[in-house]
Amino acid sequence: MSTEPMRFDTKIAVLLRDDLEPWQRLNVTAFLVSGLGSQLPEVIGEPYEDADGVPYLPMFRQPVLVFEGTKETLTSAHTRALSRSLPRAVFTSDLFTTGNDHDNRAAVRAVSTGELDLVGMAVYGPRNAVDKVLKGAKMHP
Repeated sequence: MSTEPMRFDTKIAVLLRDDLEPWQRLNVTAFLVSGLGSQLPEVIGEPYEDADGVPYLPMFRQPVLVFEGTKETLTSAHTRALSRSLPRAVFTSDLFTTGNDHDNRAAVRAVSTGELDLVGMAVYGPRNAVDKVLKGAKMHP
């Protein structure tokens, strides 16, 4: 087993608005990364198995970095992700009031791109492109 850290050419990042409650941060992060894993098979590693042969689901093959920023930082990052055509997932404030996937999608669909009240975004792509998208954000404490 190698102890040297692996450096990836790609990055998985979540950007959260800095005014969210702790439970909201966790919930938003979980929802956002599920979007990436469902559409980008290259981000998923192999299934796990313990020493007794009990199987477990595969997870991301690389770390997920979590950042935070202001509402303006999130809006700018979203614009940059769109301009670079990077795979992304969004979570808007409206999704805290819905209770199912159908209503979630309808809530996002009802608002134009520039008017989305973003509270979180996940993005995946080449490391340098994701770094540019996240300009102005800081690592989540």
